[in-house]
Amino acid sequence: MIEPILTGLLPSFLLVILGGALSGRLSETAWQGLDRLNFEILFPALIFTAAASRPIDPADLLIVGPLVWSILLAGLLLGWLARPRGPARFLDFAGGWQTAWRFNTALGFVVVGALPGADISLFSVTIGLAIPMANVFAVAALSRGTGLTLGAALGRIALNPFLLASLSGVAVGLSGLTIPAPILAPVEMLAAAAIPVALISIGATLDWRALGRLDLFSGHIVATKLIALPLLVALVAWTFGLHDPLVPILIAFAALPTASAAHVLAAGFGADRRLVATLIAQSTLLSAATLPLWMLVAARFMP
Repeated sequence: MIEPILTGLLPSFLLVILGGALSGRLSETAWQGLDRLNFEILFPALIFTAAASRPIDPADLLIVGPLVWSILLAGLLLGWLARPRGPARFLDFAGGWQTAWRFNTALGFVVVGALPGADISLFSVTIGLAIPMANVFAVAALSRGTGLTLGAALGRIALNPFLLASLSGVAVGLSGLTIPAPILAPVEMLAAAAIPVALISIGATLDWRALGRLDLFSGHIVATKLIALPLLVALVAWTFGLHDPLVPILIAFAALPTASAAHVLAAGFGADRRLVATLIAQSTLLSAATLPLWMLVAARFMP
C-alpha cells in the first residue's frame, strides 16, 4: 500500500523542489502575482469543476457539514491552548492561531488523488463546506484583534473566491444539471493548471530554513494540524467501527498542512506576517513526513 501512495505523492514533491530551484528566476512580485492568479482564478475553477462533476445527494451535506466543521472547531480549540506560549499581542497570536485549522487545498487534491479508491468529488464537497467555516473562524479571530466591524468581516468572507466557487459547484451538484461541454471546457483548462502552479509557487516561496525556528508555540500549532486532528478523526472512526468512503477523506483532510495563503489574510489585518509564513513553512515541510503515514491509516478505513 505504501508504494502507490509514495508514487502518487512523489511528482507533487518534485514540483515543490522545482519551485525552490526556480525561486531566484522570478521576482518576489512575480511569485505574488502567480499566487494571486491561483487564488482568484485557477483554484476556484478547480474547486468548482470538482464539486459540480457529479450529482450531490442533499443528505451528504447534512452528514459531511457537521463532521468537517467539528474538525475545524477541534483545531481552533486545540490551537487556543497555545495562547500562553504565543505572541503577547493578540492580533499576532490570531495570525498564527488560524494556521491550526486552515488547510492547503492544493495539497488536499494531490493527497486524495493519490489515495487508492478515494472519491475526489466527495473531497470537493468536503472542502466546499469547510472553506466558509474556516474563513469565518479566521476572520473572526483576526477581527477581534483589529476592532473590525461585523459587517466588514462578513464582507471579506462573502467575497472569498474559494467560497464563491465552492458554493457554486455544490449548487450545480445539488441541482443535477449538466453544464454544456463548450462552456465547461475553458473552466476545466484553468482547473488543470491550478495544482502545478500552486506546487511550484509553494516551493519558490517556502522558507526551507524554517524548521530551525521551531519553538513551543509553533510546535504546538503544527502538531495540532499534522498530528492531533487526523489522530482524533481516526480514533473516532476506529471506536465506532466506521468503514465508509467519507472516513479516509476526513482523515486526509484533517492531516493537511495549513493554508499557504494564510499569511495574506494575516497581513491584510496587520498581524505579524513573518510568524505566519514561518508556521506555513514548518507545517508544509513536516507534512512531507506525516502525510504518507496518515494516508496509510486512511486506507485502512476504506470500505
